[in-house]
Amino acid sequence: MTDSMQQMALDTLGAYFGYTSFRPGQDRMVDAILAGRDALGVMPTGAGKSICYQVPALMLPGITFVVSPLLSLMEDQTRALLAAGARPSYLNSSLTPAQQNTVLKRAREGRYQLMYVAPERLLEPRFLAFAQEAAAEGGIGVPLVAIDEAHCVSQWGQDFRPAYLQIREFIDSLPQRPIVAAFTATATERVRADIQQILGLQNPATVVTGFDRKNLYFGCEEMGDKAKTAWVRDYVIAHSSESGIVYCSTRKTVDALAGELAEALGPSGIRVGRYHAGMGNDARRQSQRAFIDDDIQVMVATNAFGMGIDKPNVRYVIHNNVPESIEAYYQEAGRAGRDGDPASCHLLWNGNDFRMRRFLIDRGDAADEALDDEQRAWALQNRYRLLSQMEGYCNTTGCLREYMLRYFGDEAAAEHAAVGGAAADEAEGCGNCSNCLTQFEVEDVTGMARAAVRYVATRPMRFGKSLIADVLHGGNTERIRQMHLDEDRGYGELSSESVGRIKDIIGQLCGRGYLATSQGQYPVVGLGPRAGEVEDEAFAFTVKRRASKRKASARARRAVDLLREEAELDQRPRVGDDAELFERLRALRKEIAAELEMAPYMVFSDKALRGLCRLRPQTRDELIQVNGIGEKKADAFGEQFMAAIEEFESEHARDGA
Repeated sequence: MTDSMQQMALDTLGAYFGYTSFRPGQDRMVDAILAGRDALGVMPTGAGKSICYQVPALMLPGITFVVSPLLSLMEDQTRALLAAGARPSYLNSSLTPAQQNTVLKRAREGRYQLMYVAPERLLEPRFLAFAQEAAAEGGIGVPLVAIDEAHCVSQWGQDFRPAYLQIREFIDSLPQRPIVAAFTATATERVRADIQQILGLQNPATVVTGFDRKNLYFGCEEMGDKAKTAWVRDYVIAHSSESGIVYCSTRKTVDALAGELAEALGPSGIRVGRYHAGMGNDARRQSQRAFIDDDIQVMVATNAFGMGIDKPNVRYVIHNNVPESIEAYYQEAGRAGRDGDPASCHLLWNGNDFRMRRFLIDRGDAADEALDDEQRAWALQNRYRLLSQMEGYCNTTGCLREYMLRYFGDEAAAEHAAVGGAAADEAEGCGNCSNCLTQFEVEDVTGMARAAVRYVATRPMRFGKSLIADVLHGGNTERIRQMHLDEDRGYGELSSESVGRIKDIIGQLCGRGYLATSQGQYPVVGLGPRAGEVEDEAFAFTVKRRASKRKASARARRAVDLLREEAELDQRPRVGDDAELFERLRALRKEIAAELEMAPYMVFSDKALRGLCRLRPQTRDELIQVNGIGEKKADAFGEQFMAAIEEFESEHARDGA
């Protein structure tokens, strides 16, 4: 491209958008398009993909078509361009037939520089006739077709849409082929190859700017459903002056969580909005507008909200449930910090989330109706593959940033994250994710691993993780008795371990290929490709366990301070430090809560834990003397906590001997 054309591009950028220079990658995409080349841009959310086609569209004669999958993106981008002085339009189902006629009439008259259109409309006879007329000799001209969310064309991607397969047919039907530019924020190498092949891109200039959003903090924590609500509520209150999004997997969860947050946060002056496909168009539009305009601080929504919403000051994105894939999570979380300032992305998850995801996969997607049986089976298999990668993210103890970067094939950035960047200071890894800010200790669990694999080998693909863990623990449940599993070899072999811990080991064995799980809402466990290695004498299996946080939470610090104040008033001699015992009991409480999928405080409150530290009960009668521990909780959890106290005192008695 000539120097004069580059200067014109910069002038256009400045005139409409107020910038003096392009961001990394934008300049190469704009240069390629203005030089007449097809282009493929893989740029993370916040990198400014829209500029890459908007600047050429404002420079080239004729009308540019922008294929977009969501009404919200079209309307928001059109509104922004109108405010910038451009002449945009959109054509979708939100317009009445009369309004659509008006838009097409004005487009024929050359009033618009670009038009957003849904992929489903491309082959609609009336629009197709208009496009062919515009692209014909003597027409207004169609210099460029830009395709946003281009990963939707690939069945390997997280959001395959059959309507995207019509795009190439539409382009091929035009009398003169336009430049074709495709854009996405999330695409593995395989998906990028699909985009190029299926859309028929001709020798495209490919720009991949990298996937690392250094300004984003990534946190991932397992907790029960009620604990999630409390966590989100407390977080939003603590960040009441900031704008944020809370994503939920279902409409029902959105309505329930938005209602609870509105009731809890109303007195603090924090307004809560909601958004999902079950709401009417007007209600969704009003809610979206209020959020974009900062009239509400927090939006609770399904993933129908956010694509194309150019709101730069979102300071946090919280996922209240597990997304369907790493691509979906990266894209949704990436709506935080689009302005480049620090922002936080938190994922709260538990086993129910994955069960719900498997249910939704089995139920199928409305888009699957356009597929044949073979294609539907392939789509189902692919969704399970993507969910498995998401499960790996939730369970990894390694750097969360590195996990995502390696998934997208950004090896250089992943290596940088793994060894620690400039922002990592003394922390290992990236220094800006919950795993890198957590200390772990390595534990040898070879015996547990062997016991689990050997038991599965006797009954492969028969039972799920929970039942296998119950059998190995030696559970005395009605189901175990009815199925005579208490007669199995291996029954009770891991009786000293909690059911939750055994399930965790089984999960890690599945993740590393020693065991494998089936697809479906209720997966069963079988042998994995590496199962044979377990009987090798050299076999060893270790896991990382959280040892301590580099920075204790404010809640934990307050609890410990209270504990020490109460201990000073008590004055009774006790073995070991109460604060250390408190943290051990907190860890046990968290493990039990995760196993039962409930909030930790539903096991024992902090006050009850402090009472356990002071009284150190050894019998049930002593246990129920602790304030906050009734008979039911004593029966359900007492033995485990008393055993932990006894173990703690034994360790410190030996140390003091």
